Amino acid sequence: MCGIAGFINWQGVPDGGAQILRTMTDAVRHRGPDDEGQWLDAEAGVGLGHRRLSILDLSPAGHQPMISASGRYVLVYNGEIYNHHALRSALGEQGNAPAWRGHSDTETLLAVVEAVGAQKAIAQLNGMFAFALWDRQERSLLLARDRLGEKPLYYGFAADGTFLFGSELKSLVLWPGFQKTVNREALAAYVRYNYVPAPWSIWQGIRKLPPAHCVILKAGEQALPPPQAYWDFQKIAHEGALNPLPVRRGLWTGLKHC
Repeated sequence: MCGIAGFINWQGVPDGGAQILRTMTDAVRHRGPDDEGQWLDAEAGVGLGHRRLSILDLSPAGHQPMISASGRYVLVYNGEIYNHHALRSALGEQGNAPAWRGHSDTETLLAVVEAVGAQKAIAQLNGMFAFALWDRQERSLLLARDRLGEKPLYYGFAADGTFLFGSELKSLVLWPGFQKTVNREALAAYVRYNYVPAPWSIWQGIRKLPPAHCVILKAGEQALPPPQAYWDFQKIAHEGALNPLPVRRGLWTGLKHC
């Protein structure tokens, strides 16, 4: 488990932005006690923060925010990509592997993004994750969440027009321009279901990214773009029902004695 947080203000990083970002990431220190980092682009108005729990690569090579080999992409990422070794092997066979700096799945994700593009890369991931990817060339931010929504990710605009995102709401509310207005629809859902379902959050203007979705904020946008689904559970289930796996003779007999 790790924690991510960040902001975009198209007018530029405000005074004290670096310290605010550090405060936002410190709020989720419990998610990543091993390391912390921040990356800011003052001209673009972007700040990305990370709290790290070291698992796959315990070395400094797994430090985040992480910049891609070409320098185009900057990533803050929470989760684990189970097939990242297979993805590394495929990149090598295709001649798209960079000079690897470490053994983290974070670096693998960045390499796949550089090879095939961000949205195609997401479709290849097998794991649990939530991440924010800043494209320095296109000046756009992509947020993505895993297929079943194991890792949380919130996003939206503060009252001052700053775009915020984070693993937990406690990071977002620390932004000076954040206005704590309760979303009444979300409150009604909480009373009914005992939790706030996606895409709502308890705060007005802040969304929870649904599972198996991504959202892209392009340069200058001041309205929330609609989330895009990259995987459909109902479609997968329907295709599985139409093409069931063959049952080997004796399988169910054996299960009776388990």
